[in-house]
Parts: sequence; C-alpha cells; structure tokens
Amino acid sequence: MKGWQFVETNEPLEMVEKEDPKAESGKVVIDTKVAGLCHSDVGVLRDPGWKALLGELPVIMGHEVAGVISEVGEGVTGYQVGDKVAVCPTGPSGMAPGYAYGGGFGTKVLAPAEDLVRIPDGVSFAQAAAGTDAGMTSYHATFTKGGVKEGMTVGMIGIGGLGQIALEAAVAKGATVYAIDKNPNARELAEKLGAAGTYESVKDIEQFKPEVIIDFAGFDVTTREALESIGFQGKVVLVGMGKLETTLNVTSLITKQATLVGSNGGTKQDIEEIYELFASGKVNPKITEITFDEIPEGIQMLENGKVTGRLVANMEK
Repeated sequence: MKGWQFVETNEPLEMVEKEDPKAESGKVVIDTKVAGLCHSDVGVLRDPGWKALLGELPVIMGHEVAGVISEVGEGVTGYQVGDKVAVCPTGPSGMAPGYAYGGGFGTKVLAPAEDLVRIPDGVSFAQAAAGTDAGMTSYHATFTKGGVKEGMTVGMIGIGGLGQIALEAAVAKGATVYAIDKNPNARELAEKLGAAGTYESVKDIEQFKPEVIIDFAGFDVTTREALESIGFQGKVVLVGMGKLETTLNVTSLITKQATLVGSNGGTKQDIEEIYELFASGKVNPKITEITFDEIPEGIQMLENGKVTGRLVANMEK
C-alpha cells in the first residue's frame, strides 16, 4: 500500500510504501476509495499543539475515510468483504483514523469494526467521506445539539463547508433559515440553497427572533451578537473556533434566559442520518475532487482559502 504520512510539524507530507495491513480481531481492512481533506489537516501540519492528539509517529493522515471492505478480522459480525463503509472519526473506539492509526491518505486502512457506518445506495464515496466530518459535525450541531425541527426559525453564521450542509439539511426538514456571512459569494450560495434571507451582520436577524442560532464561525463578535440576537429562551450553538476566547453580553444571556452550548464532532447515528438526506437528494454537498498524488497540494489549497465546500481525494483518479 501507499500513503501520505505526517512526520513532523512544518515538514512536508512524506509518500511511503508499506506492507498491506492484515485484518486483526475486531477490525477490518478497507480499500480506500475516497478520502476527505479538512482544515484540521492544515492544523496538524502547521501547529505543534496538534501533535498531542496524534498517536505513534509517523502516521498516515486522513480522518475522512470511505471505501470497500477487503478483509474481515476475527470476531467481526455484520460486515463482509465487499461492503461499502465509512469510518466515524469520533466513534465508540475513541480512536480516529489519521490520528490514532493510519488514515485515509493511505490506499488501505485497518479500522475498528465498531466505528464503521454503512454507505447506502445513492450516496457516492465522495459524499460518504465528506459526511464523516462536515456532514456529521453540521448535523450534530443543528439537530442533535440545536434541536432544530420543522417550523422553527434558525440563524446560521458562516456558510462554509459545514454551514452549507447544515443550511440545506435544516431547510429540507422544514425550518426557516436566515444565513449570515460577510462573503457575498457565500450569501449567494445560501440563497440558492433555500435560505429565507441572507445578511452580512448577525444583528440583522434579531428582528426574526430566531429560536436557534448556530455559529459555524466562532469569531468572538459572531458569538456575542448571536446571544444578543437570539429570541427569548433561544439557544446558541457554538461550533466554530475562529477565536478561542470571546467576551459575552451576560445581560442578553440572563434576561433572555438563553442557552449557549458547544458542539464538537458527532456520532455514527448523525452520519447515518445525514447519509439519508444525501441519498434522498435533499442535501447535495459541494465537493471538489483531486487525485491521491495531489493530496499535499490539496492541503495547501485549504491553507490558502482556495476551496469552496469540501475537498476530497479520489484514489481511483
């Protein structure tokens, strides 16, 4: 097998050839079809603080994995060779591919069977890979943490890779969504995805008394203004980490009896439910595909802000 491995912070990814993994007890070998690239991959490469999250180094990166099972280990039930699966990076094992063990930037992955999610008919490998991170995280924030339901009024801040999926999913489930983004292209996209209105400032949606506001940006002022703009007894869900500290208007928090909750990652069930929306055609994430050989360049594209939506590497291109 081949793979792109992380060796050290601020060092380029290294292409390696290794012996194919063998199935172990409780695990399966997956032939990677598509691997997603993520802004956190930029963090691993550039910020030494990320090394604390990694297991034994060097490690083949890639936490968004979709492929086909090629070997099943002892004790694994419910899966067989040929099954199309993805790996939940925040699954029951507590081990994420690309961090605790070799991930999707390799042509084969040895993964715990307990973390697998079946890829249903009608969902491409590219969608499946994107669904394990952006799909899972946005769904978890919107529906599991936010409690968004049909008929609710919702604000969404930051219409990037996560916000796009969350917006389209919320509209598909019958919510009225107002989108906030300083980027005019993002606002135009939000309108196409079904937003009831698009705005540059969070304060612009205060008039609608939203029941839930989801902050995918997290740039201090966005979180503060979300609390100031939320309706009575509303909920603000913070996902983005644009700034790691914020100053809040506690008057708004208290007098509105508002709730501020953080959301990170998600569950296998979140992935399964976003896959259902993908399969139905109600949610179509914007995905750009590159080749396996272009993975280092793809991470550079993310770092330079050159990617709209999600970026994935198709191993068969």
